[in-house]
Amino acid sequence: MTMLSQLRVIRLLALGTLLILPATARAQHRPPIAEKLAQTSGIESFGQIEAIRYTFNVQSPGRDLSRSWTWEPKTDQVTYEGKDKEGKRVKVTYLRSQLGSQSAEVKENIDPGFLNDNYWLVLPFHIAWDTAATVEDAGMQKLPLGTGSAEKIEVKYPSGGGYSQGDTWDLYVGTDGRTEQMAYRAGGPAEHVVIATWADYKKAGPLLVSLEHRGMNNGQPAHIFFSKVAVKLAGSNTWTEAR
Repeated sequence: MTMLSQLRVIRLLALGTLLILPATARAQHRPPIAEKLAQTSGIESFGQIEAIRYTFNVQSPGRDLSRSWTWEPKTDQVTYEGKDKEGKRVKVTYLRSQLGSQSAEVKENIDPGFLNDNYWLVLPFHIAWDTAATVEDAGMQKLPLGTGSAEKIEVKYPSGGGYSQGDTWDLYVGTDGRTEQMAYRAGGPAEHVVIATWADYKKAGPLLVSLEHRGMNNGQPAHIFFSKVAVKLAGSNTWTEAR
C-alpha cells in the first residue's frame, strides 16, 4: 500500500477497472476472524446497496481536507465533490471502467482519492474481495495504541503488480467482530507508518461502518473521520442516514 500526496493516507490495490468483485461473486477464503469481521460489517447484505454517499475528512498538522463521494457499486460509477489540485471547487461523475477516457485530474488526483477514502470506509469488505492479498490470523496481540489486546489480522500485498506493492497492514479485531485499531507499513523504500483507532460505529442501512479514526501518521497526530454517510437500497429512492 502506498500513501496519498501530502497527507499520504492509505490507498489500496486496484488491479482491474472495477473496485470490487461483483456482488454475486464468492469471496476468497479467509481466516475465520477475517470472515467474522466482514460478516459483522454486513458483507452478506452488500448486494442490497444501490449507492453509498459519504464525506471523508482529515485534520492533521498542516492539512485540512474534506471531499464528498457518491458511489454506485453495481456500475462502479463515482461522483466527486471537492477541490481539484489547484484548489478550485469541482463536481464530476465518471465510470471507473472508463478511466482511460477521463481527464488527467480524474485519473491522477480524483480517482486515487476515491480509492483511498473508500477503503477507509469499507475496509473489512476489501479484505474479503482483494484476492491478491495474503490474509493471516496472528492470534491475540497487544494493541499498538494504549492498553489491551485483540485478535490480529495480518494483510500483505505482493511485491510486484498492482499499486499497493509490498505493503502490510494489521487489523486488531475485538470479540464483537469489529476493528478496534489498525497499523499500516509501506512496502516501498521510504518508511511510512500509520496507526489509527476505529471508533464511533454506526449502522447505514445493513452496513456497519466506523466513522472516527485517531492516531499517528509518521509520528504526527492525525484525525480522520466520516460525515454525511448514507446508503440507498435497491428499489428505493430514499437515502438512509448512518445512525
